[in-house]
Amino acid sequence: MNTITSSHVPTRWERLKNSDLIYYFLKDKVAMFSFAIFLTCLLMSLFAPLIAPTDPYDLTSISLMDSELPPAWMAEGDENFLLGTDDQGRDIFSTILYGSRLSLTIGFLAVGLQLILGIVIGLSSGYFGGRIDSFLMRFADVQLSFSTLMVAIIVSAIFKASFGNEFYSEYAVIMLVVIIGIAEWPQYARTIRASVLAEKEKEYVEAAQVMGFKAGRIMFRHILPNCLSPILVISTVQVANAIMSEAALSFLGLGLPVDQPSLGALISIGFKYIFSGAWWITLFPGIVLVTLVLVINLLGDWLRDAFNPKIYKG
Repeated sequence: MNTITSSHVPTRWERLKNSDLIYYFLKDKVAMFSFAIFLTCLLMSLFAPLIAPTDPYDLTSISLMDSELPPAWMAEGDENFLLGTDDQGRDIFSTILYGSRLSLTIGFLAVGLQLILGIVIGLSSGYFGGRIDSFLMRFADVQLSFSTLMVAIIVSAIFKASFGNEFYSEYAVIMLVVIIGIAEWPQYARTIRASVLAEKEKEYVEAAQVMGFKAGRIMFRHILPNCLSPILVISTVQVANAIMSEAALSFLGLGLPVDQPSLGALISIGFKYIFSGAWWITLFPGIVLVTLVLVINLLGDWLRDAFNPKIYKG
């Protein structure tokens, strides 16, 4: 009797579990520790309504009588406010959780906008070349000659002058996403353009052109998937940059309004009271912000090394 043997086809999860990326990740303790901290911050911010003792947006739960209370372990502290309160009587621990959620939301959405602009412009510049390439890259060079913060300040000032402070405050999150996205897209465009210049000379692109495929299909369905590694590495770093840009704009008064506490807004509020002794308003949000940016940058460095085996040490 003949028996038919069928070879087992690994699932996507099995291929991912046995991939070099997971192997390198499990060997790198710094990457594992950084990812654990980032995942903890992400989950705590996502579930802030369930974890936070109070809702900083609920005015009925806030009392000015509780303003500027020190952390619970200090002499004048209140056990209901673990990390103390700010100038409005909001619990610092709760505002950090909600503020982290806002900062991460702005960071991810801004990077998504950068990604869309950078991919479209970078692909078009690298694939078509010629005058289109020259125009787009000169435009990117002009923008790169200014600092990200300067571009963000100019764009935010234009938005405020055009639509007014009330409109800006009402749609502050959307405005910041647009501002930071516009300020940072050249990083993606230049990197993707360099990858496209290398990829478009390969045989699979020439074969697609001979078969009569349109330029859009060749760029997005054939070339783009081969440019994902540098895009992924840049995205991790850009999330950290976007969070820092939002914090800087909020600190300068060009970011989120006072009633929408982000990490940058909390640091800005606390800075006004730090010399009066209320150091906790700035310190604890500052520690969370620095930690969040640091672990994201460490993950970005690990990804860069993992995708480049020539420099990966293991």
